[in-house]
Amino acid sequence: MDVAKEVDARGLNCPLPILKAKKGLAELQSGQLLRVLCTDAGSVRDFQAFARQTGNDLVDQQAVGDEFIHVLRRR
Repeated sequence: MDVAKEVDARGLNCPLPILKAKKGLAELQSGQLLRVLCTDAGSVRDFQAFARQTGNDLVDQQAVGDEFIHVLRRR
């Protein structure tokens, strides 16, 4: 997976990971991938809703230990 940008939102709670992702996506061109690293378990639902509401594609979500990794493709 060719990720264009990575955002570290570890240690932040809702809505900060979403806000950081939104800012990161704004810096990308259409089709590019953004990886967001989180520690907030609620981010799984938050990123699913964010993708539906914004039209960005949620390409992947993983739980690795106590971290959650979200990959979004900019619309």
